[in-house]
Amino acid sequence: MSEPGHSELVALRRQIVSLEEKNGRLSASLATARDRIKELNDQLETLSRPPASFAVFLAAHRGDHSIDALVGGRKMNLAASRTLRIEDLELGQEVRLNEQLVAVEAGGFDLVGTIVAVEMVVDDRRVLVRVHPDESRIMRVAGRLRARGLRVGDAVLADMRDGIVLDVVERPDVEHLLLEEIPDVSYADIGGLGEQISQIKDTVELPFEQPGLYREHGLKPPKGVLLYGPPGCGKTLIAKAVATSLAANSAARGGGAKSHSYFLNVKGPQLLDKYVGETERQVRDIFSRARDRAAAGIPVVIFFDEMEALFRTRGSGISSDVETTVVPQLLAEIDGVESLTNVIVIGASNREDMIDPAILRPGRLDVKIRIERPTREGSLDILSKYLTAELPLREDVVERCGGRREAAAMLRETIVEELFARVPRNEYVEVAYASGARERLYVSDIVSGALLAGIVDRAKKLAIKDFLATRRRGLAPVHVVEAVREESLANEDVATATSPEEWARVNARGRADRVVDVRPLFAGTAPPGRGEADGAGGRVPPPSVDAPSIGDRPVREWSGASTTELM
Repeated sequence: MSEPGHSELVALRRQIVSLEEKNGRLSASLATARDRIKELNDQLETLSRPPASFAVFLAAHRGDHSIDALVGGRKMNLAASRTLRIEDLELGQEVRLNEQLVAVEAGGFDLVGTIVAVEMVVDDRRVLVRVHPDESRIMRVAGRLRARGLRVGDAVLADMRDGIVLDVVERPDVEHLLLEEIPDVSYADIGGLGEQISQIKDTVELPFEQPGLYREHGLKPPKGVLLYGPPGCGKTLIAKAVATSLAANSAARGGGAKSHSYFLNVKGPQLLDKYVGETERQVRDIFSRARDRAAAGIPVVIFFDEMEALFRTRGSGISSDVETTVVPQLLAEIDGVESLTNVIVIGASNREDMIDPAILRPGRLDVKIRIERPTREGSLDILSKYLTAELPLREDVVERCGGRREAAAMLRETIVEELFARVPRNEYVEVAYASGARERLYVSDIVSGALLAGIVDRAKKLAIKDFLATRRRGLAPVHVVEAVREESLANEDVATATSPEEWARVNARGRADRVVDVRPLFAGTAPPGRGEADGAGGRVPPPSVDAPSIGDRPVREWSGASTTELM
């Protein structure tokens, strides 16, 4: 038999290559078909699988690897798959069951349910909740809530069928009214109120520092303090400083280095609600929150700002008389069976005459402290908190004054001299009384801590604008003098924005003689007979910033240089 020729070999090789290619394509098609068959089988198995059910976990039994769970509201003992870590499950958590009711997979917690309110914490596993005004129930507490802890008044999400409290719902109607903070304001941060701070320490802090002596003498700590006086004079700062100081004293008594306190800043006007009983409920919730915090030995300050808006005199005929039920609720919280240990109530108001007298009687808001407007010395003390040597100061001012501290002191003194000068340009309003008497008030009569802080802020802004225009950096006397003028003018419209009676009450005027008229004078029309003396056309001319004076004399000299020269 003859051997194949070359052409035949080539043809055979081509057939082999072609067959190999066909074999590869067939193999790929078979693999694809096999995968498709597997996919279809999986889909068929999924579609034919019986529906899985869910249960709510209650307890685990490691001995036989089973769990107690609620299935459709029925309590059952179920076997658990060995792949399921039953020791990691928490009460209230969902678990998936197979067709044989075997727990095979852990789930989460239900996200929907009924909102109820906690009335009493029975123990760490159970609470008494109020479902309706005439219905209360004992319910289990989900495992994830035990570490967090529940308190009376909390709004919680509950599964009513299974009887489990699942989560805490932050109620916006109460939470937005409370500013719960750990204050960092100390008495050293407050200027010009040394006498009032001393009264606070004697009446509020001493009982906490010396509880044994108070018990020995049969005395109880005061339940509340009323801070009253003109607006912007530091009432809120004092309340925060009280909380900080009480926390420090508590830590010292406990021998701990870390101190805490809570300052519940209640926004009084926003507490009012159009629905009957809602305001009273929120007052109860606030005191419940305070008692809960204080139970751990942490001092709690409840601060009611603008107290007259919420607790005004009953039967006054003002507004809707909602105070007829709100005031008794506050009195019940202060005088109630539940003690206010480690809780102090502080109220602030610039209209103390509108607060119900029952709140102000001894045994409730025991201590009443008037926060007066700052004096010259007090103003310097307040300014020392805002205008310090660390601020940018003009280099030539620092050089002429002999140092940064001296320059800052000179600027503070300039502000005070400008404000307290009893000269025509500082006349603010003319007050007419029912008796016919008239009184002229000056800018110094409306000085407050807020006004002084505003002056310093304006001076800083003027210094920035001056730097952008002239490239001269730092505060100078010209800035503080102009800031005094601008801040005083900004308050001009406030003088006659309300009725004379309202103005007199807010500014503590007319207690003995009723105010019948308030006429602005500052930078306005001069009274008759003063036109020629004070300026053409009866206008009170503003002082020249280029050559300022303090009072009725030139700006005083500092370290051999006048303020005019230092500008």
